[in-house]
Amino acid sequence: MTSVVPAKSGMQWAIEADGHRAVVVEVGGVLRSYAAGDREILDGFAADELSPASAGQILAPWPNRIRDGQYTFEGHPYQLALTEPERHNALHGLTNWSRWRLAERADDAVTLEFDLPAQVGYPWPLTLRTRWSVGPGGLRCDQEVTNTGDANAPWGYSVHPYLQLPGVAVDDILLRVPGRSRILADARLLPIGAVKVTGTEYDFTEPRRIGEAVLDTTFGDVEHDADGITTVTITDPAGQTGVTVWGDQNFKWWQVFTGDTLRGERHRRSVAIEPMTCPPDAFRSGRDLIVLVPGQTWSASWGVRP
Repeated sequence: MTSVVPAKSGMQWAIEADGHRAVVVEVGGVLRSYAAGDREILDGFAADELSPASAGQILAPWPNRIRDGQYTFEGHPYQLALTEPERHNALHGLTNWSRWRLAERADDAVTLEFDLPAQVGYPWPLTLRTRWSVGPGGLRCDQEVTNTGDANAPWGYSVHPYLQLPGVAVDDILLRVPGRSRILADARLLPIGAVKVTGTEYDFTEPRRIGEAVLDTTFGDVEHDADGITTVTITDPAGQTGVTVWGDQNFKWWQVFTGDTLRGERHRRSVAIEPMTCPPDAFRSGRDLIVLVPGQTWSASWGVRP
């Protein structure tokens, strides 16, 4: 394992085993890169670059968006900062740009920690602990969070990796998503309903070419296998090269984003595949919202398999 201090994303922790290599950075505890052999799996970013479009970020204590940054929890109203001002939303949680500290390190794994302080809009202190590891099975992330306060805390979690198949255009990727419904969203990308995907242009329950589909879509009614694992897969047109993102039983939703709103070279270059514990605006709807009691530690695992 090597450590380098660049200007913007902080300390770099490189891990490697069995031909798999990843780099995790101090700012945001972000997964900056991941490769298997000579193949770049993650569409990451440079060490001296700000994470573009939330690439590789941990989204906590909520994923996606909260309408107007306003919600009520256990009878009390709260107002969050509007971190997506153009849509008047609170976006992607509170851990994205903070410096995480090194807790443990080895050649094939690194564990980072972050103490989220109680603050206006989210007055519950939490300690997050993320272990990143690589090996024959690919990349694995084990996430823990502990409520270190004296009151119940609302919690949701996701991650934001962009996956690529080098040399394969997004249009030509075969996508499989085990979600039998999708969230209907308004112009602010907030939920206004849900519909079944069967027989529609959003039905990716069997591998299908993305084509001209424009996706920034939340899939629900997610299927898990006998071991409680849910998977989203992208493959090339011949079905010979692919990437699978998996999540354990805690992940009940998938967000898939084809990058159409990104500018420059990142426009529609890769696909963000995000396992989520809850849908957008869960702090308001309460749907699949996790409540952490004082002293409770919650854990989940997800990963990437080439």
